[in-house]
Amino acid sequence: MPEIQEYKEKYDELSSKVLSLSSRPDLEEFKTTSKALSKLGKLIALLEKRESKEKELTELQALIAGETNSEFLEMAEKEKSSIEKEIETLNELIDVEEHGKKEAINAIIMELRAGAGGDEASLFAMELMRMYQRYAVKKKWDFTIVDEHNTDLGGIKEATVEIHGDNVYNELKSESGVHRVQRTPDTEKAGRIHTSTASVAILPVTETSTITINTNDLDISFFRSSGPGGQNVNKVETAVRILHKPTGIVVSSQSERFQAKNKEKAMKILEVKLQERKNEEDASELSSERKKQIGSQDRSEKIRTYNFPQDRITDHRINQNWHNIESIMEGNIEPIIEAFRNQTSQSS
Repeated sequence: MPEIQEYKEKYDELSSKVLSLSSRPDLEEFKTTSKALSKLGKLIALLEKRESKEKELTELQALIAGETNSEFLEMAEKEKSSIEKEIETLNELIDVEEHGKKEAINAIIMELRAGAGGDEASLFAMELMRMYQRYAVKKKWDFTIVDEHNTDLGGIKEATVEIHGDNVYNELKSESGVHRVQRTPDTEKAGRIHTSTASVAILPVTETSTITINTNDLDISFFRSSGPGGQNVNKVETAVRILHKPTGIVVSSQSERFQAKNKEKAMKILEVKLQERKNEEDASELSSERKKQIGSQDRSEKIRTYNFPQDRITDHRINQNWHNIESIMEGNIEPIIEAFRNQTSQSS
């Protein structure tokens, strides 16, 4: 982003142009230039306000670092939180002024997969899915499990979820990555702590897809919907699996009662994945978005650790901790989402 001084120089240029146009008969150009001048003035005011708030925050952080009085620290932390929220709001307003209002993405595809750790990883993947489901209920979002591959112990090998709700992508996009859990499994008789992983990928669903799917490129098969342990729960083959032969992408849907509906849903998911792939190619990315999000699912490639023995969740990207892990797993993940948003907005 250009410095404020550059915007001010541009503002002076436009001011001079408005003055010169005010004496000319070209009313349309005068209106257009005046509008641009007003918009630029608003942007400069927002930038100056953010600069002032950031300076205020830096000074407050310095005071907190050298303070020992607990009463003062409590007040200072509240003030710090308030300033951070103001800066976040200003960042959003500045982004709108610079780039225009962005359309909120109100639908996502969430993919969850068990990683390293066997049955414990599968159980953790299931718990993550339930955590997001409970959060969706709190937010009054629609949460639909489109496809799910269960284990005998009640975990999931992988699952595809569709979530619809106000600004859902912006809310959950930071959840993409490898989540690591440290705890003693119920099946562990020696009481040893195990480390397992599960991955989450968030794919935005937009209305502006540029993808055209050739039906000749598809291999479509049908199967019976399955429940926990893999047993069939439907006597009719209503579930749909689609292989996109050119890319090798496979999608499935078994959430609907009718085959046609499952096919429609699977096609939509395929379109989302192909659109994501195209966006990456257009941006000349070297690796797919999913690889960047979930890596190899190795224990070392993590964004967050859930340490049950110490009742602590750590987000390694922003180096922050939270306690009361049981409550967070019940869907109370707002503090983590908000902290990540605040941290990234300050560094942007």
